[in-house]
Amino acid sequence: MLKTFTSHSNKADVALELPTGTGKTLTGLLIAEWTRRSRRSRVIYACPTQQLARQVAAAAFREGIEVAVLIGRHTDWPASAHAAYEAADAIAVTTYSSIFNSNPHLAEADLILFDDAHAGEQYVGEAYSVDLGRWKSPTEYITALDAIAPALDGVFLDRLRSDQPDPGIGADVRMVVPLRQPGMVSELDTKLSSFSSPHSYRYSMIRTGLASCLVYVAYSGILVRPYLPPTHQNRLFTGARQRVYLSATLGEGGELERAFGRAGILRLEQPDESTAPRYGRRFFVFPEFVEGGDAAELSRSIVAEAGKALVLSPRTETAMAGATALAQPGWPVWGVDQVASGIDAFAMLEHGVCGLAARYDGLDLPGDACRLVALDGVPDQDNLQERFLQSRARAGAALAARVRTRVIQGAGRCTRGPGDTAVVLVLSSDLSRYLTRPEVVAALDSELQAEIRFGRENSQSTSDINVLGNVRAFLHQHTDESWRTQAEPALTDYRREMPQRMPEGTTALSSCVDEEIQAWAAATIGNWADASRHAHEVARLAGTGGADTAGYRAFWIYLEAAWADIAAEQAGDDAGRAAAQRLIRLAEQVMGLGSWVRQMAPFPAMQRSALCAVDAHAVSTVATMLDAGVNQGTIHRRIAEMRSGLDQRDPAKYEPALTELGKLVGATASKPPGTGRCDSTWCWGNELWLALEAKSDHEPTGVVPHKDIRQANDQLRLLAADRGVDAAPADSATIVISPKPSIHDDGIKGAESHVHLITPSTMVEVASDVSSAWEELLARSTNRTLQELRQHVAETFNARGVLPSQIHERVTHDPVAANG
Repeated sequence: MLKTFTSHSNKADVALELPTGTGKTLTGLLIAEWTRRSRRSRVIYACPTQQLARQVAAAAFREGIEVAVLIGRHTDWPASAHAAYEAADAIAVTTYSSIFNSNPHLAEADLILFDDAHAGEQYVGEAYSVDLGRWKSPTEYITALDAIAPALDGVFLDRLRSDQPDPGIGADVRMVVPLRQPGMVSELDTKLSSFSSPHSYRYSMIRTGLASCLVYVAYSGILVRPYLPPTHQNRLFTGARQRVYLSATLGEGGELERAFGRAGILRLEQPDESTAPRYGRRFFVFPEFVEGGDAAELSRSIVAEAGKALVLSPRTETAMAGATALAQPGWPVWGVDQVASGIDAFAMLEHGVCGLAARYDGLDLPGDACRLVALDGVPDQDNLQERFLQSRARAGAALAARVRTRVIQGAGRCTRGPGDTAVVLVLSSDLSRYLTRPEVVAALDSELQAEIRFGRENSQSTSDINVLGNVRAFLHQHTDESWRTQAEPALTDYRREMPQRMPEGTTALSSCVDEEIQAWAAATIGNWADASRHAHEVARLAGTGGADTAGYRAFWIYLEAAWADIAAEQAGDDAGRAAAQRLIRLAEQVMGLGSWVRQMAPFPAMQRSALCAVDAHAVSTVATMLDAGVNQGTIHRRIAEMRSGLDQRDPAKYEPALTELGKLVGATASKPPGTGRCDSTWCWGNELWLALEAKSDHEPTGVVPHKDIRQANDQLRLLAADRGVDAAPADSATIVISPKPSIHDDGIKGAESHVHLITPSTMVEVASDVSSAWEELLARSTNRTLQELRQHVAETFNARGVLPSQIHERVTHDPVAANG
């Protein structure tokens, strides 16, 4: 890798892929020292955290490389170390935050190296964000909410302002574009500029480009940021002759370029042609896949065998709850405070559990320091922008590599070299399900694919006793030959059978990243026409990825519309504004049912889009029902019985409740007669059908069996035959409702694209929102004409997210098949 790098030593941006255990830190230090000596110039080695910076400094000391550790507040930097860096007598070892701030206090460098660059979005993006957590900054949250309130519908706003979150609001996140709301940029600037530190420091990074920023709002917080960080405005970053990015994995879809706001990064990868484990050996265990077992008790038993555990989760409360639950009596339970200065103290403990949030990088527990890492939760929503793109914009393809990298890095915390071995305990149902999705697993390297497949197979269709026996064999390989003689040959075969394949759409995402960076650079300085032209090209290139990148394409079409509209307004170009309106319609069409675009506040002088056909059908049905007169007592009783039934496991109560819920959202709902049929069908004319397979009596452990998926495959065809048509309407879906964490491997392979999986809690949330919508309708529907009732139903259902298109969006997030 060093030899390859020297032939590209004058390239402005170079990324080196050096997987765990291959000497990434030493390679980076050698490049830094070679550059410092050969060019007699200043060099910066940047790390995501202070803890990692100290580790790098310790590694440099062992190699006799002079470094100046410059971390924390610049006023606390040792004067001698600072002077040594400025004189190019030592490499500055610092953090990303020392570079990405409003006033860097480091002299410009010839070379800047970024260690763990795969985590760059988290640390660079954070520097260009104002993040207002509801509970950490309640006053600031409400103040910012007041500024963006005109862009939010009244019901959503009321739910945000409520002291207690209702069941449906927790996962909802909306985007606001202040640029196209009259006076909102100015109002937001007034509010944000009144905040004290640390928000004032963050706001100073984006204030000049506030008009280009997007706002993401949820009950839990408000995030103000540009989509891509405008790093081109940072003199220290752009002034360097060269930037080198060191990463365990670089990704193929432009993730690194988006994270650092740099186009044209040259990637240098390390070839891997061996079949030996590169990162040590990991044994993945999925306790929830063990049918009929007690997943929590099995997890505790496995941790007892390992002696210690590191628990990683996206959120602190989850990590600490998991650590507490896994600890044996008398074991210490540590959190971030105990390891703030380093993980070495935990490594020295004989027994213990440490819970940490979002620390998928920079923790080294090699050898016997810790033999088990527990992963709890999918790290796919690090901030509200990620949540919006993942859950609402269906643009998860742009985040996929980032999420995979976090999981890969987290799983490797206890296997730092080829001789290390560690159990990887997969705790949560969402992560268990994530690691069974074929498109996710296929994008991993062959070795990790083999380990996950082996772990899944040995967690399904077995007992707690067998799983625990396998764990013991794995942990005691020095005395028990069964792992070496039985497991390793299978893993070797699996690795040969499982080549790495990047997800569909990766090439398209990579091709548009340069245009994205140029678009945001133009938007940052208010060059809206230029920004719009680049956004158009992004959307065109994203479109070459087909269905896999449709959500990302729609996101950029909407941005193109926003920028084109203000450019046309400023130029007095009515035709340009009409074209922007057509772009909004195109974004809706590309997104299809349940489009977030319909919930966006209209641009000035624009009208909201008309309802799509299926939503209009439902609205007309409900409005006609209200116009004919309804007995409020009867409706209240039906709603109460429906909600009670959905809280039951008994199919005799659960299935009728599903049908009742369908009727309340304007569908023709019933349970089809005959054997082998689904439990409820919801049909909105011939516009959209949902076939619901209720498995409410399933135990929450194990996997949904293959036979249930085979049965689900047939339901839409049977329903079409019932209704005398050749096929179900486009976008119709079959929904399997089960508390089980995943699907049997054979079921995943055999599933048709219309089959999706949800948990019973999802249907409970829908029912809660439907109940609230009906409360509103019953309270305010008197003395209205039929046309007024239709408008009222449309607004009420839309605000609660229970129009058919929105329900479809809520229940089709998890296709069973690979590319559903």
